[in-house]
Amino acid sequence: MPDVVLQNGTRFTCKPAISILDNALANGISLEHSCKTGQCGVCASRVMAGNTEVLKSEISLNAQQREQGFVLTCCRAATTDLQLDSEDLPELQGLTVKTCPARIDAIDYLNNSVIRVVLRTPPNNSLQFLPGQYVSVIGPNSLRRSYSVANAPRADNKIELHIKKVEGGAFSQYWFEQAKVNDLLRFEGPLGTFFVRSPAPKKLLLLATGTGLAPVKSILEQFIQIDAAKRPEIHVYWGNRNDDDIYTDLHDLAGPNVQAHLLLSRPGPEWTGRTGYVQQAILEDEHDLSECAVYACGSISMIESAKAALIQSGLPSHKFHSDAFVSSNQ
Repeated sequence: MPDVVLQNGTRFTCKPAISILDNALANGISLEHSCKTGQCGVCASRVMAGNTEVLKSEISLNAQQREQGFVLTCCRAATTDLQLDSEDLPELQGLTVKTCPARIDAIDYLNNSVIRVVLRTPPNNSLQFLPGQYVSVIGPNSLRRSYSVANAPRADNKIELHIKKVEGGAFSQYWFEQAKVNDLLRFEGPLGTFFVRSPAPKKLLLLATGTGLAPVKSILEQFIQIDAAKRPEIHVYWGNRNDDDIYTDLHDLAGPNVQAHLLLSRPGPEWTGRTGYVQQAILEDEHDLSECAVYACGSISMIESAKAALIQSGLPSHKFHSDAFVSSNQ
């Protein structure tokens, strides 16, 4: 069976016809990933030597990446020994992905199309996770949907989710029409590699659109627990289309060393705040991107645009991290 060697020397063996990513995870090695469906592009890695075969469509790879030898590790299997220009993530060592039972502890409407759901787990089966990661909730009729955790780990082990209504979605019908306090659900987690790498940069730029604010809130809570003098300078940029999409007071998340920026791309006539897109706002604010790390969560279009614009303007490519919300009808 082929061996895969990462840039830092980590090595694992690949079983045939199984993705490189799944083989790594089966060997206890965490590579960058998110959706595992080829849509988000987070798991892109450059093949330095060796051959692979396509298992499923690499939707998010562009022509330039393909020419440069990039593949999506969730979509490719190794057919020979491989060398990949990527590294594993030691921060995830010790975290176990598992399925947990949970009951709905609270449901609150944040606006007409977004609810906050709080889940509580049994005392002996709580979730250990890093701020920014997500869970896959298993609901009625075995429906599954991924949601970012919107809080940092807390003493009562409860999990907060921000859920946006999807018109015609089967899971949305449950959340917005049927769900009630004390309903029993299950979730799988923690999942994904969206978390702040150590050491923290001098300046941390957090980008979000819509309910992509959830993992950003989790990361912010993590840093708020740290003494203000030891925090990096943090800027949060949250973009929505119009006033009706705003579901929380962003300034509640601000504080010492934390500045919040709210933008609307299609504002109404009474809007007096900033307009445009989050990536444009970062460039307008003239940050020294060479000293920044960027974490972006939200629509694929925002993430692709932000990554291209910020790297072109001086952000080191390895300092851009993302978690794209892929399409779902649930």
